[in-house]
Amino acid sequence: MNIINENIDGGKAFDWGKTSVDYAKYRDIYPQAFYEKILARGLCVKGQRVLDLGTGTGVLPRNLYAYGADWTGTDISENQIAQAKILSKGMDIAYYAASAESLAFPDRSFDVITACQCFWYFDHEKIMPELSRMLKDGGRILILYMAWLPAEDRIAGESEKLVLKYSPAWSGAGETVHPIWIPDCYQEQFELVYHEEYPLEVPFTRESWNGRMKACRGIGASLSAQEVAAWEQEHMQLLHEIAPERFMVKHYGAIAELRKRDDCSL
Repeated sequence: MNIINENIDGGKAFDWGKTSVDYAKYRDIYPQAFYEKILARGLCVKGQRVLDLGTGTGVLPRNLYAYGADWTGTDISENQIAQAKILSKGMDIAYYAASAESLAFPDRSFDVITACQCFWYFDHEKIMPELSRMLKDGGRILILYMAWLPAEDRIAGESEKLVLKYSPAWSGAGETVHPIWIPDCYQEQFELVYHEEYPLEVPFTRESWNGRMKACRGIGASLSAQEVAAWEQEHMQLLHEIAPERFMVKHYGAIAELRKRDDCSL
């Protein structure tokens, strides 16, 4: 399904379903420290029902499944959900192909609602009251993010330049460390109780870094097959020139925890 948002990539259409196979193979890359930040907050653990918005290929539910929470994942892309089901074989995780704006789970269904790498895609004025409705009293929204740092890491920076060569309007470039943006509308029914931004280093090979970059919005989710192939050929040549076979890429992780206000109980 094509997504068009005038605030993202200059309004250029993108579809995560176009890159689902690469997404499944190359974007399950969060280090254990990323998950430890979630668990340290006492969230996504046994005894809790968790809804993962924009679940993609189910990276979050799959990697936290062993900690005992009851997971449900939703995503606007049917292809992404198909990959999530394949990768979650043997796990009791419910997946649904649906946009965040169309969900209709019963009142007070969940203890926690997570959104990883997807929060900025949503219509917040529309979903905020629905998230509140679906959360139990005192429930949490947990927003998660990880990004490479192009100004601090040469390999990331040069790869990013090549993405911009093929997708000049791509708005994912130039990332720096900053708190996760929370739209003002959430103040009506939620309070920010915790946030943290922290450094991470993520290991890659040339192949896996190429796959990670190819599965980004500016390449695999928006370009034609011919354009993707041309970009990939040029990117692999670049990596052979500037990167060893194995290397680390500097990233940062960010977490923001919102608590449903007591006076918003149904």
